Amino acid sequence: MTDNAMSRAAQPLPGVSYVMPVLNEVTHVRAAVESLLNQDYDGPFEVTVALGPSIDGTAELLADMSARDPRIRVVENEIGSTPAGLNVAIHASSMPIVIRVDAHSSLPHDYARIAVETIQRTGAANVGGIMDAQGHGAFQRAVARAYTTRVGLGGSSFHVGGEEGAVDTVYLGCFRREAIEAVGLFDEGIKRGQDWELNRRLRQAGETVWFTPALRVVYRPRPSVSRLARQMLSTGMWRGELARRFRSGNGIRYFIPPLMVLGVAIGTLLGLIGIAQAIAGAPPWFLLGFAVPTVYALFVVLATIAATRTDGVRVALWFLLVLPCIHFSWGLGFLLGYLSLTDNIASHTGR
Repeated sequence: MTDNAMSRAAQPLPGVSYVMPVLNEVTHVRAAVESLLNQDYDGPFEVTVALGPSIDGTAELLADMSARDPRIRVVENEIGSTPAGLNVAIHASSMPIVIRVDAHSSLPHDYARIAVETIQRTGAANVGGIMDAQGHGAFQRAVARAYTTRVGLGGSSFHVGGEEGAVDTVYLGCFRREAIEAVGLFDEGIKRGQDWELNRRLRQAGETVWFTPALRVVYRPRPSVSRLARQMLSTGMWRGELARRFRSGNGIRYFIPPLMVLGVAIGTLLGLIGIAQAIAGAPPWFLLGFAVPTVYALFVVLATIAATRTDGVRVALWFLLVLPCIHFSWGLGFLLGYLSLTDNIASHTGR
């Protein structure tokens, strides 16, 4: 053991504040909170849940849980949005390490221990790992597969994995409190993508955002096509809004889905014009437009075969629908956000 490692081992472990915004999550919140209580971290900790105006029994469930366990504290999030809830919970907590938790996620028992060790080793302001999407049933499994492949949600390390190191952003996050307080916590005007924007400010302040594949968080995808489409549309809108606001921080991969949406839409329109030409007896040159949606359809089929070869027929059939749902919903949302074509983007939360 090195002198630095021995010195760290001799120091008391920093306290951890788990902060979780919750709104209408009665199905998932118990498992999420219990995963925090079952951590193997030996330092002190507290659980602060910011409860939005829920109508599905979440409030009653959390009231019962907090009454049974004094380590669970519930605070009111009157606004109801994710960034507002995070800020409320952070203000209501006190430990020097802040770990963000999502109600759809369950932390493995060693999550806090590894996260704190990584912060102490690297000095990073924020440490995160892999969003390990897992589903129940064929549809959720298909969505989870799309999340973890490059043809689904792209090539971010927190989706597909990768080597440990400094990155632009991470999933959820384990923060040094003084670092995020110094840059102003979460921007409550950004309803989705607020983690990316906070990490942008941390990096601008000279801090490091660190990815480690040793951290894996189980995430439960949306359970239906309509909810998935709504989530992806909202996520795309906010990604487009952020790309417009902060033009220097965008990779080319963000623009591929909206370009695909435009290409397929224009190609289909040209193909329909070609059909009209053929009916009118004119040379149907515009039928060539159908080449674009045909190529995309072929891409979806080949991607399905490659991505789901070990998942069974039912998952593969759902994947044929899930992949275009993600691409078109996210891509359309990006165009609406980037071109400022939505009149009230703050209302789009993807719930």
